[in-house]
Amino acid sequence: MSLVTDAPVAGAEHTAGGLEQLLAAKEIVISCGSGGVGKTTTAAAAGAMAAAHLGGKVLVLTVDPAKRLANALGLERFGNVETRISTEAFQDAGVEPRGELWAAMLDTKQSWDDLIRLHAPDAQTREAILANPLYQNITGKFVQSHDYIAMERLYEIHASGRYDLIVVDTPPTRNAIDFLEAPGRMADFFSSRLLRWLTVPYRSKVVNFASKPFYTMADRILGSQFLEDIAEFFLLFQTMYEGFIERSQAVERTLEDRGTTFVVISTLESAPAAEAEFFIDALAERKFHLGGLVLNKVLPGFLLDKGAAEVAERLCRDGSELAAAIGDGAGPPDALARVLTEIGESFLNFRVVAAREAEMMAGLAERPEVVVAAPYMESDIHDLAGLLRLGEHVW
Repeated sequence: MSLVTDAPVAGAEHTAGGLEQLLAAKEIVISCGSGGVGKTTTAAAAGAMAAAHLGGKVLVLTVDPAKRLANALGLERFGNVETRISTEAFQDAGVEPRGELWAAMLDTKQSWDDLIRLHAPDAQTREAILANPLYQNITGKFVQSHDYIAMERLYEIHASGRYDLIVVDTPPTRNAIDFLEAPGRMADFFSSRLLRWLTVPYRSKVVNFASKPFYTMADRILGSQFLEDIAEFFLLFQTMYEGFIERSQAVERTLEDRGTTFVVISTLESAPAAEAEFFIDALAERKFHLGGLVLNKVLPGFLLDKGAAEVAERLCRDGSELAAAIGDGAGPPDALARVLTEIGESFLNFRVVAAREAEMMAGLAERPEVVVAAPYMESDIHDLAGLLRLGEHVW
């Protein structure tokens, strides 16, 4: 069954305007949601609409390791360096943009290296950190490393003033909580007793009585070179303590700033909706600004029309009579009756789902300033024209 994509969606009476006014008033928009709900596509669509209609320079920054954004924007590849989407691409989609659209995807290793070059107190320390085996493993493989550097990269781009609006596509919801808490965790780690305990023996060259059993056992299991790499890594990182603490605090202030807002993206299926509710609560606990809720793949609003439901009920009840009234020209009466009955039952089944969606939408819509819904799209979105078609529904 193909649903009409331009039809109003069920529960539309609960919406409050669109994203245009919200994005016009903000500098950073962070999109969050569970996997498979169209989060990356919706973030890209919002950025494309902002560039097309609001003007200025707009950046869509994805920190989700999946590379769906490049496909949606029609780019073969992009990375840490921002790439501009050409004006010709907008014109091919039938739009004359007022501004510029740029895209970038976080390169964790490159971003860490750039950060070390920024904070290292001297060239010798910088090169020692970059060459340290533990540093290379952490920056290349650890998830927490990805979360922290993502916030650093967002802060660096925003502080540069190069863009009027940055739309951020985050990892799936519960990982996005790690994304939000990463700056605070990094600051806590640099001032932790664990870090001091690990480095004191190597700093003083004396292993105290309390720690000696641990280091003796660790040396046997892991090898002295591994322990030396750990000690060197943390000792070198402590030379950048003040810089990291200051940046972590600056990142947290950026998230709390009135120029930053969060948009939760979901569908109205039970699991993603529960994730959306979880994240809405998490944002409220942290006192972050929840600007919008975007609900994708919402059924059309005509399914809730009372008159349409009465027609569907009549098709189910009087299918044979209606088939006879239509006449032989439409085909065998029995077959026609079955088709009419099936259509009526299908409509009523969809109506039940649409009513549930409307109820769920009403519950989720209590806190966000803006709530918008987009219907099922008839085809997958794989280019800028598709992004703009989706954008029209939420704009």
